[in-house]
Amino acid sequence: MPAKSSTIVTALTTAAVVVVGVLGYQAAASAPDTLTQARKDSHHRAPKEHSEQGRKKGKAPAPAEVPAASGKGRRIVYSLDAKRVWLVGPKDKALRTFRVAPSAVSPPLGSYAVSSRSVSVTGSDGIAIEHVVRFASVDSVTIGFSAAVNGSMPDAGSAKKTGGIRESREDGKAMWDFALHGTKVVVVS
Repeated sequence: MPAKSSTIVTALTTAAVVVVGVLGYQAAASAPDTLTQARKDSHHRAPKEHSEQGRKKGKAPAPAEVPAASGKGRRIVYSLDAKRVWLVGPKDKALRTFRVAPSAVSPPLGSYAVSSRSVSVTGSDGIAIEHVVRFASVDSVTIGFSAAVNGSMPDAGSAKKTGGIRESREDGKAMWDFALHGTKVVVVS
C-alpha cells in the first residue's frame, strides 16, 4: 500500500526539525562565552580586559574600596568619576567591583531603585544587549546597566544620547543576579 503524501510530508518535516535542533545545539555548545569581535560596520570597539577578575595572573590588585558616602546596606554603587560599580552586600562589604563604560547621559548624584529589567533587547545604539537593569531617566533617556552580546563598548566620542552603562558580559551576569527589582542604586561622583 503506497504511503500517503501527508505522511511523507510529516515525516520529512519532523526529520528537518530534529536536524535543525541538533545543529543548533552543536553551535551553541561550541560558541565561546564572550564574543569580542565587533561587527565591521559598527562604531564600537571590542573591550580590553574589563573585569577585575582575570586581570593579570599572579597577584591581583587590591579591590577598590566602596565609596564612604554611598550609604549602608545591600546596594549597587556607581561612581561617575571612577567609572566603576560595586555590588555591596548587606554588611557593607563589596561582593564584586568592576569598571564600566559610562553612558552619554549620566544620572544625577543620588539614590535610586532598580525599576525594570530585561533579559535581552536592542540598545538605543542598535547593538543587541543583555542583562539590562534600569534605574533612572534623564530628559526621556532611560539609564541602566547592560552588556553588549557582541562584547563591544560604546564609542566615547559618539554624540548620540544613550543611557546604557556598559559592562562586560561576565559583570553583566553578576549585576543581573544581584540587581532584583527595587534594589537600591546609589550614584556618587
